[in-house]
Amino acid sequence: MISFKFLLNDPDTTITSLRENRGKQGLCLEDVAGCGMTFNAVDVETANSDRSTICQIGIAHVVDGQINERWSTLVNPEDEFDDFNISIHGITAKQVQEAPTLPEIREELRKRLRGQVLVSHTSFDRSAFETSMDKYGLDQLQVYWLDSAKVVRRAWPEKFGQRGYGLKNVAHYIGYEFKHHDALEDAVAAAEITLVACREHNVDIEYWLRIFEKGNFHGKKRERQTHGPVSWEGNPDGEYFGEVLVFTGELRMPRFEAANYASFMGCKVSTSVSKKTTILVSGIQKSFAIKSSSGKSNKHIKAEELISGGHDIKIISETDFLSLIANHQPPVPLQTLAAEKVQEK
Repeated sequence: MISFKFLLNDPDTTITSLRENRGKQGLCLEDVAGCGMTFNAVDVETANSDRSTICQIGIAHVVDGQINERWSTLVNPEDEFDDFNISIHGITAKQVQEAPTLPEIREELRKRLRGQVLVSHTSFDRSAFETSMDKYGLDQLQVYWLDSAKVVRRAWPEKFGQRGYGLKNVAHYIGYEFKHHDALEDAVAAAEITLVACREHNVDIEYWLRIFEKGNFHGKKRERQTHGPVSWEGNPDGEYFGEVLVFTGELRMPRFEAANYASFMGCKVSTSVSKKTTILVSGIQKSFAIKSSSGKSNKHIKAEELISGGHDIKIISETDFLSLIANHQPPVPLQTLAAEKVQEK
């Protein structure tokens, strides 16, 4: 068994240090200029709601607008499998017992992906890799990420500008059939969707990269809440605009600070799970909030029921949420918010 350190669970690991670490390892746009229609697309499946528990990786290699290679592997996440996740992708702990761990395939990933554009449908595959690399203390992937869900929303704004841009829904729209929740099948679907968007608009991958690089937000300071339910609108220029996020359980940071980050990233923060919910962030559940033997809150259970009914909801841990916000800087620094909170006491 390889020993590793859960960096995001280390109280000495701050959001600032994660942000600085990611910044040092990422590529800039100039590094991938001239890529044309050559890129990779990736998808992962996870063992449980913690995105660092990657149990399958699928990669589609696209060269000059054509998929010329497909590669996938099971991964031993060295963690528990949740029955709900198994019901979605069908991968069990027994199936990955002899599979390589992430450190054991890190070199293979480097050879396949290093220095190239890497497409994923929504940023959750990116967060899975980042948290998994942090988990093992490995260097981040040297790639330039492109979110195909953002491409879809810009390419077909009337159809997918606000909602409905899940991978299965968009694939159906372009007439592409695939087996959803198989990492390789999903990666190929993301590649096909990206290629169709490029062809319909007569642009290449670099066009989308430059479009989204311009999406910087310079908004007004948001009115904050320090107690009670947190419900905020999302920043329209944020990377996750159109997502509806709900928190459940106790977080390590004050709820209003977490909502401030989520809102800045573009998420509408809601207080209850509904058919409009797209992200559920699950923190530590207090005993009085747990209504079933599964140890999950009512919000968590309702989200799983909606997913089983075909709704596209990502259930992520607070660790994953911290990884997501490590890549963003809210309009009001958290240090300022914390200082203001102290002054109010």
